[in-house]
Amino acid sequence: MASTTNFPAPPAILNERDLRAADFSAPVVEPSALQPFSPSALSSPALLRIYAWMQLARLTDNRILDLFRQGLIKGTVTGGQGHEGLVVPLALLADKTTDVISFTHRGLGGHLIWSQHLCTHLNQYFANFESPTQAREGNVHRGDPANRSLPMVSHLGAMASNVTGCTDAQRRAGKNAVGIAIFGEGASSTGDIHETLNLASLLNIPVLFVIENNRYAYSTPYEEECAPGAALWQRAAGYGIEGLALDGTNPELAAATLAAALEKVRATSRPMLVEASVVRLRGHAAYDTCDYYPPGEAERIAAADPLPKFRARLAGAGHAAQLDAIDAELSAYLETCVKISLAVPRPASDAAPMQRDIFAPAAEPMPWKPAIELADNSPLTMAQAINAALRKILTERPESLILGQDIGTYGGPFKVTEHLLRDFGRPRVMNVPLAESACTGFTIGLALGGRRPIEEFQFADFSTEAVTQITQNAATYRFRSGAQVPLVLRFPCGGGITLGSFHSQELESLFTAFPGLKALYPSNPQDAFNAILAAYEDNNPVLVFEHKGLYRRGKSPITWDSNYRDIWQPAHLRAGDFATFVSYGEMTHIAAEACDYFTAEYERNLDLFDLRCLAPLNLDSIRESLSRTHRLIVLHEGRRSHGFGAELVAQLTEELFFSLEAPPLRIASLDMPVPFAPELEHVFRPTKDSVIEKITAWMG
Repeated sequence: MASTTNFPAPPAILNERDLRAADFSAPVVEPSALQPFSPSALSSPALLRIYAWMQLARLTDNRILDLFRQGLIKGTVTGGQGHEGLVVPLALLADKTTDVISFTHRGLGGHLIWSQHLCTHLNQYFANFESPTQAREGNVHRGDPANRSLPMVSHLGAMASNVTGCTDAQRRAGKNAVGIAIFGEGASSTGDIHETLNLASLLNIPVLFVIENNRYAYSTPYEEECAPGAALWQRAAGYGIEGLALDGTNPELAAATLAAALEKVRATSRPMLVEASVVRLRGHAAYDTCDYYPPGEAERIAAADPLPKFRARLAGAGHAAQLDAIDAELSAYLETCVKISLAVPRPASDAAPMQRDIFAPAAEPMPWKPAIELADNSPLTMAQAINAALRKILTERPESLILGQDIGTYGGPFKVTEHLLRDFGRPRVMNVPLAESACTGFTIGLALGGRRPIEEFQFADFSTEAVTQITQNAATYRFRSGAQVPLVLRFPCGGGITLGSFHSQELESLFTAFPGLKALYPSNPQDAFNAILAAYEDNNPVLVFEHKGLYRRGKSPITWDSNYRDIWQPAHLRAGDFATFVSYGEMTHIAAEACDYFTAEYERNLDLFDLRCLAPLNLDSIRESLSRTHRLIVLHEGRRSHGFGAELVAQLTEELFFSLEAPPLRIASLDMPVPFAPELEHVFRPTKDSVIEKITAWMG
C-alpha cells in the first residue's frame, strides 16, 4: 500500500471524527426509555463539525461525478448527495475503536469519517496503483476490514449478517461494541434482512439496523415496493425488537435520536431497527437520468436537501463567517487531494499478484496436542471421527465455535455433533434458525472479527440458500480487501441412501468453480479427522464435503497423525501400470473394489488415487502416473455433464494428450435430478457393477 507521507494535512476541523456525550449539553438518557437528546443541546463546535463533514462529503461526491464525466473515473459512480444528514451523524457517533459498520453505496461521508485519508478514498475511485483494494474492486465497494468497516457487495441485504457476526465476535472478545448495519428500503425487501433481524434478536446481538429510505430502489418507487400505508420501522415488532422512525434530512435531530438509540443498544445488547427518511438528490448512479420521476418529484426532492437548510440555520445562529471559512478550506483541500491522486500511476498489468492473493498465505500449523482423547481405543465411524476432531478443536482452540441447525441437543441430523453442546455449552455450540444465508453471513462476520467458526449445513443441498454469501462474499474477501476469512463449512452430501433430489446432491462442481474457496472431500475416518483439523487452521473459507453414505460405513482406528496436512494432496491407494484411476469420496471405495476385480480377473493393475483435495488442485503425482500409464479413468458421483471429472480430464490431459493410448474415460451419475426410489437411484449413480462394466468396455 502507498505511503501517506505525501498526503496533505486535513483542515483542523476534520481532525475531530466523533460526537460524544460531552457534545450534548443534556445528560445521556436512561436506556430504559428511548427519548431523543434535544437537538438544541448540541454544542456549536459539534454542529460545525457535522456541517464540515457533510460539506466535504457533498463536495467530494460532486467532484467525483465531474471526474467520471471527464472519463477520469471508470465504471460508474453512485453518490450520497442527500444522505449526508443521516450518514455523517451516524458515523460521528459510532465508536471507531470497537464498533462494526457497513456503509452502502451512498455512504461516502461515513467512509471519510471512519478511517483513512481523503486521498486514499480518491485512489479507490481512480482505481490506481495506490488504491486500497489494489484496483481490484469497484469504486463504491470499499471499506476497511482491519478497522471493522466491512466492504459492501452489490447483493443487497447481504452485509447485515456480516455486521451481526463481527459484532458478536467483538462482544465475545469482551468489547462493548455495537454493530451498525445500513441498507436501503429496497434491500429491506430481501430475505437476508429478515433472516438477520430475526437472528440478531434471537441471539441478543447489539446491532442498530438503519434503513436509508429515499423512496426509490433504482427506478422503482416506494409505492411499488411496499403495501400502501406500510411503515418499515414497524416491522421491528415482528422480531421482538424496538423500532423507530426519524427525519434523516435534519442532521441535528438525526444526531440526537441516533445518540440515544446507540446508547440504548450498547447498554441493553438488544438490536433496534431505525427507518430514516432521506432524499436521493441524483439518480441511482451517474447514468441514471431519472426520467421515471413523476411531475414535480425532482423539485420536491431538491427542496428537501439537508445541507443548504442546515447551513442556513447555522448562519442564522451567527456562524456565517465560520461557514465561509470552512467551505473555502474544504474546497482547497479537496482539489489538492484530487491533484495528488490523479498523478498516481495506473496499476501494473500483472496477473501474478492477483493470482497470489486469491487465497490467504499458508498458516503455520497450530500447536495441537499430539493425542486424541477418546473414551476407549475402539475403531470409529467417519461420523465419530469428525465428532472427535470437532471435540479436539473446541477443547484446544478457545476462538472456535460451531453453529448449525439442530446441532445442539439433537446432535445434528447425522449425530455428528452429538454431546458437543452438553460438554461445551451454548456460546460454543449454537443451534441457529432456518436461515442459511444469514447464518453463513453471520459466520463470515465472526471470522472477520477474529473467531474461527465451523458451520454445519443439514444437507449440502441447502447450501444453495447461501450461495451469495459463500461465493460472492467469503470467497472474494481476500482478493478484494486483503482480509482473511478463516471458516469451515461442512456439507453432508451424496446419494445412495434414498433421500431424493433435495437431500442427495453433489455440489462440488458448483462451488469449486468460484475462486477463493478451498474444498476437501475425505473418504475414510482418518482422513475425515485430518480434514477437519487442516480446514480449521487454514486462513481461507474451506468447504468439507462429507458423504452421508460414509458416515457409518464401517469403522477404523483413528490415531494422531502429525502429517494431517497431507490431506491437501492426493493419496496413492493402489499401484499399477495399466491406467491411472482418479476418484474421491464414496466413489473411492467403488474404485478400489474395481481395481481388485481387474487385478484378479484380468491381471491388469490400475494406479489408484484418492483426490481428497478438490481445490486448490494439486495433480503433480497424478500427472506423473499418467505419463507412465498413458491411460486415464475418472470416477465421481456428481453428474457427468459439467461435472468435476471434466475438469480433471482437461487438466490432466492438456499436456499429455499426445502420449495417451486411449481416450480418457469419465464415469459419473446420469444427467438428471437425483431420483428417490432405491431401484431408480441404483441406476442413477455409479455402482461397482456399472463401473466394472464401463471399464471393461473401455478396455476392449
